[in-house]
Amino acid sequence: MKRIVLFVVLVAAFVLAACAPAAPVATEAAATEAPAVEAPAATEAPAATEAPAAGEPEACAAELGCAVIAKDQTVKVGYAGPMTGDYSQFGVDMSNAMNLAVADMGDVQGWKVEMAIEDDGGGAEGGAAVANKLVSDPTFVAMAGHAFSGATAAAMPIYEQAGVPMMSPSATNPDLTTKGSTVFNRNAFTDTEQGKGAAKYLFETLGIKKLAFMHDGTDYGQGLAKVVEETFVGLGGESVAFEAVTPGESDYSAPLAAVAAKGPEALYFGGYNAEAAVLVNQMAQAGLTGVTFFGGDGIYGKDFLTKVGDNGEGVYSATLVPPGTDPIVKFNEAYLAAYGTEAGVLSAYTWNSYDAVGALIQAINSVAVVQGDTLYIPRGALVEAVRMMKDYQGIAGVITCQESGECNASGPVFYIVKDGNWVAAE
Repeated sequence: MKRIVLFVVLVAAFVLAACAPAAPVATEAAATEAPAVEAPAATEAPAATEAPAAGEPEACAAELGCAVIAKDQTVKVGYAGPMTGDYSQFGVDMSNAMNLAVADMGDVQGWKVEMAIEDDGGGAEGGAAVANKLVSDPTFVAMAGHAFSGATAAAMPIYEQAGVPMMSPSATNPDLTTKGSTVFNRNAFTDTEQGKGAAKYLFETLGIKKLAFMHDGTDYGQGLAKVVEETFVGLGGESVAFEAVTPGESDYSAPLAAVAAKGPEALYFGGYNAEAAVLVNQMAQAGLTGVTFFGGDGIYGKDFLTKVGDNGEGVYSATLVPPGTDPIVKFNEAYLAAYGTEAGVLSAYTWNSYDAVGALIQAINSVAVVQGDTLYIPRGALVEAVRMMKDYQGIAGVITCQESGECNASGPVFYIVKDGNWVAAE
């Protein structure tokens, strides 16, 4: 009887349990409240991710970690520019100067520095491809480039993600430092700075009131010409023409004739030395005899002088190079001895390129840590060290970085061709 009663009680209990309502409140509370409790632990203490690996310095616990370089490896600093094709003289010249910088100061606490030189063709597609290639190398820690602004813009997000600081000696498009990048810096003056300076020099120093403009259609050339035009007109001058030429051609007589018809006192050109030389050589036959030719930093160099000969007398250019300092003279001698070519023949960026690598090596040395037979370079600390750089004395000027990444503290200098040579303009 007792067994029957017990059985009945048990059955009744199971029936009641089956019919009881579920407890959604308790279940929902667990689902919604648990993340709120766990979130701080996930963000505040990712100990497994942030803790340095065994034997690594504490600095490697930061988000970007460390470049870890064994005793038999080198510290790699990159450069990317056009090493082949129409603008290869820029890549060859800049990388030559950078190799000299490494020879002079290429040591990080006993580890040798090696330049990783790549050909990006000067364009966006090549810039991105080179950046992706370089960041896959764990010993690559900094980029002295890229050379051209289009390639630089495409590569920047890749270096940003990898925590690789940049110091470009030549990418001058003003927009590059307005994108909020923490890694992009440059020791070249911007096109805005040189454009405003050129306009003031033309209007105030040379007394030009009617100015014509020509450009090569690139972001650099057209953008620079536009800055000069806007500033010149703002000062009270008159812009009488704004003509484009196609890079690589050998005859610009038609656009030059169109400019000559406007009666300018001077012609400003935004572009590079190859096109500038053709324009200068054809000015007289186009009816522009006696008209002053003024170019941006892209035309400065001995190569331009070789191409224009006597036609170059009186041509003006902006450049990065302060005249006649002892470090410049010493560097020029070393460049000639190493490469059999005078500094400045191939591009205007020789001296800035040397400085870019020197500045990066100094920054790398300031954060690198040696433990045992291994060199550790904290990537986040290196990015900050480059951005916070102050009063680095290069051969071409002082490098002090602003919060935006603008690091040229010296500004543009204007030169004129006299007796077949570039000399500082008064």
